[in-house]
Amino acid sequence: MRIVVIGAGLAGVTTAWFLQARGHQVCLVDRQPIAANETSFANGGLLHASHAEPWNAPGVLGQLLRWIGREDSPLLLRPRALPGLMRWGLGFLRYSRPRHYRLGMQRNAALALHSIAILRQLRRELGLKYDDKQNGILKIFRDQQTLDGAVENSATMAEVGLRHNVLDTRQAVALEPALADSAHELSGAIYFPDDESGDAHLFCRELIEHFRQAGGELRLQTTVSGLLRKGDRIEAVETDSGPLTADCFVLSAGSYSSRLAATAGLRLPIYPVKGYSLTADLPDWSGAPAIPLIDDGNKVVMGMLGSRLRMAGTAEFNGYDLSLSEARSAYVLRQCLKTFPSLEDRLDLARTIPWCGLRPMTMDGPPILGSSPLRGLYLNCGAGHLGWTLACGSGQLVADLISGQEPTIAAEGYSLARFQAQL
Repeated sequence: MRIVVIGAGLAGVTTAWFLQARGHQVCLVDRQPIAANETSFANGGLLHASHAEPWNAPGVLGQLLRWIGREDSPLLLRPRALPGLMRWGLGFLRYSRPRHYRLGMQRNAALALHSIAILRQLRRELGLKYDDKQNGILKIFRDQQTLDGAVENSATMAEVGLRHNVLDTRQAVALEPALADSAHELSGAIYFPDDESGDAHLFCRELIEHFRQAGGELRLQTTVSGLLRKGDRIEAVETDSGPLTADCFVLSAGSYSSRLAATAGLRLPIYPVKGYSLTADLPDWSGAPAIPLIDDGNKVVMGMLGSRLRMAGTAEFNGYDLSLSEARSAYVLRQCLKTFPSLEDRLDLARTIPWCGLRPMTMDGPPILGSSPLRGLYLNCGAGHLGWTLACGSGQLVADLISGQEPTIAAEGYSLARFQAQL
């Protein structure tokens, strides 16, 4: 089949690769001059099945209301975003009930573990290099209540195969000596040996080259403005260089997937949630962590990508606004300095690169994968904070469904149909 994949970020690049590898004729389209130039450009760099909890944990409403308008908070809801957030936000709260939250967590964790396994296979077969490390990930905690909740969540995810070790502060420092300066602030940690890290942007660039060598077509600087529908079928996509026809289409345009779907009358329950990162070149930092870290309570992550330190996190509900808030970037840096106080003397702020991007979040947490109600249109979108983690597994699953192959992981829990009652 001839297939057009819309969006050359992690979701689109992996889907295009797996489709091309199955013998299809694939055209990958993106509005940017280079692939993975938006949400996949400078994310936290972690492949973390350990962090599969949806963001709508029970009690999240109280947190959002408490932190509304506060720049120095892990979650920030800007009042001006409220009118456009109401419908999605009500669903977000509805799915924060304990049974929904637990189900979403397990679905994410199962897909994450599968996806990381597929990534390892791809890395071996293609010789991919993207500043990757296979050292696991360490979650640190600054109060016992947060640690206890994370231990409970980890036990829930262990039911689908997630391995983890609960550590006291002494054991955490023994595993990661870079924590010694902040050990007095920690209540404990959890180590996840099967997690990984790596530069998502570099990964996409490497995989794109293999895609092209395999005969795939890449159209950059091509903006898709709408889906052209005839009856219950998508027949083409409208671009700034004219319509593109194909046998089927895959919508993998991140947070903008919902806007494009709406041009064909299809509603997707996805909302953009902004996150921030800072990248510092620190080739000789003796205090660098060997193991990537997640500071769970403050919603920030830290890890080395080669000789660069990537610090990332926070969640800002502010629609499609992509302005870079100095206050939010400063919050990420401040929380990281709590863990590595010696970093302050090493950091050249003038050469530290800030960035922000929009995570495409579904109401219940897991992504939307597979067929849509419109014939010829498939979906790979809504991975939220797990876009890097879920990329390979999601891309393979969608490619399997399009190719008529039985997926290696059950697809039903990720379909758009799960929202039918709410849409």
